Amino acid sequence: MAPLPPVATSEAELASRLRLVVTRLARRLRTQLPGEVSPSQLAALSSVERLGPLTLGELSNTERVKPPTMTKIVACLEEQGLVSRTVDEKDRRVARVRPTRAGLRFLEESRQQKDAYLAERLRSLPAADRAALERAADVLERLLEES
Repeated sequence: MAPLPPVATSEAELASRLRLVVTRLARRLRTQLPGEVSPSQLAALSSVERLGPLTLGELSNTERVKPPTMTKIVACLEEQGLVSRTVDEKDRRVARVRPTRAGLRFLEESRQQKDAYLAERLRSLPAADRAALERAADVLERLLEES
């Protein structure tokens, strides 16, 4: 008996499946974090690295959290030596947050650890499945670029 052709999935069903699997994958990768950094702290640290020195207000807006929450996040990162605050040269009332060398090292180690975890999982898949995921990654990247 020949295999049945794939059943067409509605866009809503596909969207729901993709949302769920991406969320679960992100959660699984978060468990690969080295040290005692929360997902919110990691997101803030990554934003500071990516966007350059930011004020707490800019960082709050970027991360979509209230300023008091961001103050706590940055304080924890500062206690761990992952970020530093410097006074803005133009406006002494404003402090900018930037990653420290230790913060940059932490981000690199975190990324390497997550990539290694995922690469190990991918190695267990048949070549055809890995090729399908590579095509899917291309499609997802294009989908995100269109936003």
